[in-house]
Amino acid sequence: MPLDQVEDEHAEMSFLDHLEELRWHLIRSLIAILVFAIAAFISKGIIFGEIILGPSKPSFWTYKMLCILSEVLNSEALCISELPFIIQSRQMTGQFSMHITSSFVIGLICAFPYAFWEIWRFVKPGLYEKERKAASGATFYVSLLFFIGVVFGYFVVTPISINFLSNYQIDPSILNEFDIISYVSTITTLVLACALLFQLPIVVYFATKAGLVSSSLLKSYRKHSIIVILMLSAVLTPPDPFSQVLIAIPLGLLYQLSILIAVKLEKKERKQGVTKT
Repeated sequence: MPLDQVEDEHAEMSFLDHLEELRWHLIRSLIAILVFAIAAFISKGIIFGEIILGPSKPSFWTYKMLCILSEVLNSEALCISELPFIIQSRQMTGQFSMHITSSFVIGLICAFPYAFWEIWRFVKPGLYEKERKAASGATFYVSLLFFIGVVFGYFVVTPISINFLSNYQIDPSILNEFDIISYVSTITTLVLACALLFQLPIVVYFATKAGLVSSSLLKSYRKHSIIVILMLSAVLTPPDPFSQVLIAIPLGLLYQLSILIAVKLEKKERKQGVTKT
C-alpha cells in the first residue's frame, strides 16, 4: 500500500477518533442535563410553584425589597403590592409541555458548569501551551458570569418586566390573562438572554488575546456599541422597551468592563515583551 494512502487513512481515523471523543463528551453533558431536569420535573412543587411562578406573586423577594426601599425613601411608587393579571392554560397540553420545558431549562442551568467543562476538555488538548495558560480558569469564569447573568435576569429583569407588562393597558376594559406558555417562555428568554450576554467580558478577553480586538478599537466603537447593544436586547427579550433597557444597561457596563480587561491585558503583554527583550 502506498505511503500517502496509509497517511490518508491514518488522518481519517484520527478525525473519526476525534468525532467519537466529542460524541462522548456531548453524551456525558446531556446525561448531566437530563439528571437535573428529571430532578426538577419530580420537584414540581418547588420548581414550578416557588421558582417559575415566584415572580408572578407580590410575595416575591424582589418585590419585598422594593417595598422596603420605598419605605426608606418614603415613597410608595416603588412598592409592588399587586400584580393585576392571572395565568391560564388555554391548551390541553399547556401545563404538561411547560412542565417539561421548564424542567429542561432548570437542568441546563444547573448542569452548565459540568457541560462546559466537558466541552472544554475536548477543546483544550488542541491548544498551544501559551493558549492553555491564557485560558486557565475558563470554566470557573464562564460559569461565574453565566450564573451572575441568571441571577440578574431572574431577580431583576424578570420581576420588573412582569410588573411592567401586567400593568400595561391600552384600555381599562382589556384584562391581562396570560397563557402559561407565554409566561414561561418570557421568563426563560429573559433569564437565558442575560446569562448569554454576561459572557461579553470572556469573549473580549479571548478576542484580545487572539489579536482580533484592542482597547483602542473598543473605545473608538463605544458609540456604535450602544446601537448594537440595543439591537441585541431587542432580539433577545420580549417585545417591550422596558425589558430591552433593563438588559441594555448592564450590557453597556459589561462593555466598559471589557475595555478595562483589554487595557489590562495589553499592559501585561507589553510588560512581558519588555522583560523578554
